[in-house]
Amino acid sequence: MPRKLVLHPDRLFSPDERQRAVARGLYEAVKDLPIISPHGHTDPAWFSGNAAFENAADLLIKPDHYVFRMLYSQGIALEDLGLSRADGAPVEQDGRRIWQLFASHYHLFRGTPSRMWLDTVFVQVFGFDEVLCTENADHYYDTINAALATDAFRPRALFERFNIELLSTTESPLSDLAHHRAIADSGWRGRVISAYRPDPVIDPEFEGFAGALREFGELTGEDTSTFSGYLQAHRKRRAFFKSTGVTSTDHGHPTARTADLPRAEVEALFALARSGRASPEQAELFRAQMLTEMARMSIDDGLVMQLHPGSFRNHNASVFQRFGRDKGADIPVQTSYVAQLKPLLDKFGTEPGLTLILFTLDETAYSRELAPLAGHYPCLRLGPPWWFHDSPEGMRRFREQVTETAGFYNTVGFNDDTRAFLSIPARHDVARRMDCDWLAQLVCDHRLDQAEAGELAVELSYTLARKAYKL
Repeated sequence: MPRKLVLHPDRLFSPDERQRAVARGLYEAVKDLPIISPHGHTDPAWFSGNAAFENAADLLIKPDHYVFRMLYSQGIALEDLGLSRADGAPVEQDGRRIWQLFASHYHLFRGTPSRMWLDTVFVQVFGFDEVLCTENADHYYDTINAALATDAFRPRALFERFNIELLSTTESPLSDLAHHRAIADSGWRGRVISAYRPDPVIDPEFEGFAGALREFGELTGEDTSTFSGYLQAHRKRRAFFKSTGVTSTDHGHPTARTADLPRAEVEALFALARSGRASPEQAELFRAQMLTEMARMSIDDGLVMQLHPGSFRNHNASVFQRFGRDKGADIPVQTSYVAQLKPLLDKFGTEPGLTLILFTLDETAYSRELAPLAGHYPCLRLGPPWWFHDSPEGMRRFREQVTETAGFYNTVGFNDDTRAFLSIPARHDVARRMDCDWLAQLVCDHRLDQAEAGELAVELSYTLARKAYKL
């Protein structure tokens, strides 16, 4: 029999009665603030075309690697979940069958952030009051699909219903940003911008790198066979992105390594990278140099830098070959920041025009490296817990480990970094609840007074993200 689905009003708050009471008061003041989503991976085509979402499986399962990676870990084939194969081989096309498969394994998500996000969507967006299971899978599927067919559930209507003030997607330098330009020209008031993600033309190990460089040159009219022409191509594309409202760049490098090499060495390294003959070490050195070059450009054009290192991307070679990137097989690795960022920081660490937001998948670096760095260098800010640590426990560990050294104002609030559009309000709600509970603990420990905690709750939920991303 299906179980009752209820979102407890005190979820994520401390069992301590006094702390819980303070957290409730803080949360009441911030729970309805507009959502700033300054970094994510939703599809801008949803908002330019504003077409109805097709069905529950396409909306809630296929774009969400948190969902399908858990199912895959229990032996469910990605083909059976309808994920498209790179070679065009057949995969499951029946959305109802995909949904039933998901529902019959919904118990796998017990205790995970995904379960919390999904339950919140089911209750607050669609009005369900039973936990998803095999018995009610068809009812869920039909109810969601019926809702999606109405104007109230089109992308722009949901954007407004969710009280999203700004949503940022992420695009390659080769993108023409046609969907973003269509949104801007449509007269719709929703603000959807992009971020400049140059990995395809910066990482020599990125598939298709040589072809991407050629396209980069054709797009900009620059000779990308020379390093000076290549840098000028970046400047032109950054200027184009910025002209559409973009305020940030994003860099998904394997490590935080930076370099400041003599020009002759850089040009030789670039020639190796362009030829496809760069060794793994040379490819890493080129990426390191390009982080420093991107910092130099950020000082010139004002774009905020984001660095997301520490992920062994596409670890499952078979999945990567069959399905491509971003299929839940990116695995955290140990990351160093103090030594690896030093060349960049020696060059630009005190420049007032630079903001570099650091993320990590290596929590051991929080108190040892990241908080001390951000607590000293004016250009550095700490991004929120990311990906595997975007969870109540991850958020608590983050605050415990960084606040004593970096404080609150060297952090940048919350960003959801998601492809799953409907989960955005749920993710921000979790972050607001956890921050309010942490602030309540400091109040109860007599380390903050109530007024300071109230101000900080607004900063963490809304204001810090606006400031950090220059919005």
